[in-house]
Amino acid sequence: MADGTIYLYFKNNDDILVQFFKYKTKQVFERFREEVDCGGSAVEKLKNLVRRHLEEFQRDRDLAIVYQTETHRLTRRAEEQIREMSQMYLDIITEIVENGQAEGCIRKDLYLGLVKRFIIGAVDEVINTWLHSGSRYDLASMADPLVDLFFNGIGNRGQF
Repeated sequence: MADGTIYLYFKNNDDILVQFFKYKTKQVFERFREEVDCGGSAVEKLKNLVRRHLEEFQRDRDLAIVYQTETHRLTRRAEEQIREMSQMYLDIITEIVENGQAEGCIRKDLYLGLVKRFIIGAVDEVINTWLHSGSRYDLASMADPLVDLFFNGIGNRGQF
């Protein structure tokens, strides 16, 4: 195929990126939803979500690179799609946190927006570290320790 032929289907490079995000978002979020729905408790749901997220990026390193690169830019070419993906992810996390609060395994006195950003930020940093390491370890193996850290923190209870 000649280089210019692709532009019969896309307006420009930005349109390619936008269409890529639209296509991948639908696929990935269907898998996220399936995994979350398989969990019985909030802990299981969060483990399933984080594990699936890490597995998706481990399976498709190029997707991880494009996603991480584009979402960390100040000016994003696929701003609307990234905002939509972020909202979908935040909605899933909100659902899990609210379930956890109802179950009693997540504190009710927490600021929900901070909890969501804590989870997203931690997952994001685990992915970035994995990418910068040259993908030298099993990314998905970080899911359970990460969720354990979310629920149990780093301090000894009663020490502060």
